[in-house]
Amino acid sequence: MILGNQGRDWILRNKGIVVKFMSNVLIVEDSKTGERIRCFLRGRFKLQGLRPIVGDVVEYSKVGDTGVVESVLKRKNELLKPRVANVDQVVCVYTIKKPEVPLLMLDKLLVLVEESKLNVLLVLNKIDLLDKSDEDKKKSFIETYTKIYPVVCTSTKTGEGIEELKGHFKDRLSVFAGPSGVGKSSLLNAICPGINLRTQEISEKLERGKHTTTAAELIRLPFGGLVVDTPGFSLIEVDHIKPGNLKLYFPEMLESNNCLFKDCTHLDEPGCKIKELVQKGEIALSRYENYREIYKEVVGQ
Repeated sequence: MILGNQGRDWILRNKGIVVKFMSNVLIVEDSKTGERIRCFLRGRFKLQGLRPIVGDVVEYSKVGDTGVVESVLKRKNELLKPRVANVDQVVCVYTIKKPEVPLLMLDKLLVLVEESKLNVLLVLNKIDLLDKSDEDKKKSFIETYTKIYPVVCTSTKTGEGIEELKGHFKDRLSVFAGPSGVGKSSLLNAICPGINLRTQEISEKLERGKHTTTAAELIRLPFGGLVVDTPGFSLIEVDHIKPGNLKLYFPEMLESNNCLFKDCTHLDEPGCKIKELVQKGEIALSRYENYREIYKEVVGQ
């Protein structure tokens, strides 16, 4: 509890984390007691154009059964979509079957996470649906991405990988991200039984799921840590990225300083070290091809 000065009056300030934001009302979880308190913003926040977001650490004062947010502490980082502050990792969920998610969509998502300078955990979900005809896709995915990020294979039907996943969530603020239908809410129900997040089966005709999450909200995990379930998506926009920065968001391309030209885009320049690594199989061809596709998008071709 902190003593703060507002005008001539001294007030007692408590510290907490914003777990949900609704217009001018916030739900704040007290850092010491764990109690969740309905809080309001002082008028100066609106006048100054300040808007707390989920994950923000705030100071608030108690007014009866409710609270008033007095200040927002400095953020260590911020994820833009969804807007969440003080994130420890983004858990990118992917599926090979029902739905089959294009690798281009996954690589675009990873670009956005890299742009935000956040840690990545990759989850290959619904592996119980895979048969022998899918083994090559599964093997290729694991070989490609384990060189860059930690990967966990999971199934909510068989329980495979769920305990391993819990270890990655413990004592961290994690954000789930991924297209509609990949099973984000089902995974959260599996690692935290009792929260009963809404899930919906995949449409057989469209091969995609309906959005079952409508707004970002922090969920406290019983084994330690916080997680945000986020709305699914069918489109990822990357056109705001500067073409010259795109290669910075592909970690395996950071050897670009060994290229003949310092400003090498890894497209058509001679003496490109990255193209050599692709030819040798040290950088996955799929990742390089997706880099080229995303580059076209960011330059507006």
